[in-house]
Amino acid sequence: MSNFEPFTESIYVTRPVFPKIEEVTKKLEDIWLAKWLTNNGPQHYMLEKELTEYLKVPYLSLFNNGTIALIVACQSLRLQGDVITTPFTFAATPHVLSWNNIQPIFCDVDEETMNIDAEKIESMITPHTSAILAVHVFGTPCDTEKIQEVADRYGLKVIYDAAHAFGVEIDGQGIGNFGDISMLSFHATKLYHTVEGGALVHKDEHLKARIDLLKNFGIKNEDEVVMPGINGKLNEVSAAIGRIMLNYVEGERKKRIRLHEIYNEELGEVEGIKLMPKCGENKKLNYQYYVIRIDEKIFGKSRDEVYDEFKNYNVFTRKYFHPLCSEFTCYRQLNSSSPENLPVANVVGKQVLSMPMYGELSEDDVRKICGILKSMKK
Repeated sequence: MSNFEPFTESIYVTRPVFPKIEEVTKKLEDIWLAKWLTNNGPQHYMLEKELTEYLKVPYLSLFNNGTIALIVACQSLRLQGDVITTPFTFAATPHVLSWNNIQPIFCDVDEETMNIDAEKIESMITPHTSAILAVHVFGTPCDTEKIQEVADRYGLKVIYDAAHAFGVEIDGQGIGNFGDISMLSFHATKLYHTVEGGALVHKDEHLKARIDLLKNFGIKNEDEVVMPGINGKLNEVSAAIGRIMLNYVEGERKKRIRLHEIYNEELGEVEGIKLMPKCGENKKLNYQYYVIRIDEKIFGKSRDEVYDEFKNYNVFTRKYFHPLCSEFTCYRQLNSSSPENLPVANVVGKQVLSMPMYGELSEDDVRKICGILKSMKK
């Protein structure tokens, strides 16, 4: 029986970072003076410019959310047939393929990083394969070098779902410089947000022109509509908040680094708990999430049991990602969804637990959460 009392206030897996209300009010005054609410106004223009510099990428296009951005990414590259992706991701990743009449082909994941296993991609390529859609899961970079090597050999496009990877770098390069296109999510729960929003980053000036047409109904000018587009524009209020939030990112990241350190200190020696993967000194991470894996045989309780028991202490963790996308009713009939094809993913999917992680969380709170977890071990 645990000696810990429940938290008096609920501890959630994450909380949005809120800017100071005075800063928001000032930006709203600017918008009201400009009398411009959407359709590429001054806030939108400035945020694109500022994010391009901050993320160290050549080109960036803002969107109203990451899912619409990813749908447009597939359209902009004219993908068709099959696209190889991971089953261990948020539902949006395979859904954008289905919305583009593309069949997702699920590849197993790497045991350590939980990203798509780059060594297994080649064996899944067929004449119908047009691209690889990989995910930087929990902000841990994929094996970009190996993925690009395979893509080049077979003439495939590479899209990265970088929803978790804002500000991540490899050898000093922004994560958006890898592959043909990367998608970023600016949802409220992310390290950096515009309340709702997203972006596509890439290296091709002509591709940016096509993307910007696609996100605005394909409208070229007052007299020409040149392609069937969608409405993916980011409004001025969200763009203004995004500009403010850029000043908060590094401070929030530093707070989360410290909380990561405490989790590692407290849980590093607990048998049956596996911590987040180490990525090497050549990578700058954003520390947006803290996830553990629970081995039921060694720890004595399953991930699901731990998840449920935490609620008794007013702590709300998340089984992230559960279920696997390959287990969804809309995908489980695919040959690539067979559990025999995804042995690692099926184990990982039953072990991962996302722990509370946000800058407002105190160090004492994290130590208490770890103490509660350790008290559950049998």
